Amino acid sequence: MDSELKSRIDERVQVLSTIKEDLITRLNLPYNPDDLHEDVSLLGSGLGLDSLDALEVILGIEHAFGVKVADDNIAILRSINSIADFVLEARADGVPEEAAR
Repeated sequence: MDSELKSRIDERVQVLSTIKEDLITRLNLPYNPDDLHEDVSLLGSGLGLDSLDALEVILGIEHAFGVKVADDNIAILRSINSIADFVLEARADGVPEEAAR
């Protein structure tokens, strides 16, 4: 495996871990990070988060990663993977890594 690919994989693993830990802490979920599958539905079935929880999740994303989530971009809350995709794309578009922590 080349070093660029390994670096991208490591970055994604770090982002996923941060998202899971933030969800658990911020929403007082009775899970460990390993319990949360990356494709679990966050809203409705799955974790069953409501609209207030969704706002908390968005605030957590913005704080943890230094990105701004547009008001009409609720689709990023589809799953943990969709949040990670959003964060990684924002970083690729020029959000400094220091601001993304």
